[in-house]
Amino acid sequence: MIMNGSGVPPWLVWALLSAAFAAMTAILAKLGVQGVDSDIATFVRTIVIVVVLGTLLALTGKLRALDPIGGRTVLFLMLSGLATGASWLCYFRALKLGDAARVAPVDKLSVVFVAIFGVLVLGEHMSAKGWGGVVLIALGAVLVAVG
Repeated sequence: MIMNGSGVPPWLVWALLSAAFAAMTAILAKLGVQGVDSDIATFVRTIVIVVVLGTLLALTGKLRALDPIGGRTVLFLMLSGLATGASWLCYFRALKLGDAARVAPVDKLSVVFVAIFGVLVLGEHMSAKGWGGVVLIALGAVLVAVG
């Protein structure tokens, strides 16, 4: 396992940053979706993401890396994009209708689904401790949703 100078694996740093930004996303989206249709809010968010990421890729010269992408890769990235769009539309609709503090934990049931699909579709393996964590995540999301 590759570590940075502090002994923390780089993937963990990025995953924690992802979680922090996801938390900010929920709060900012809940504030932003007030007074506007949730689908329009999702559209605006998507435009911002496309512009920011396109600018980042242009500035770092990574747009040239699009050439060698194969058909299978493009297919799965397109399907992933469709799933992302569907997820965002549902998430913004849920935020429009419910409390961010209840919607976001239920949305994190995706962790449970990823664990199950990772094993069933990708052939990944999880320890008993890992499955215990998955069960606790599921129970926590349910408790927050009904509490």
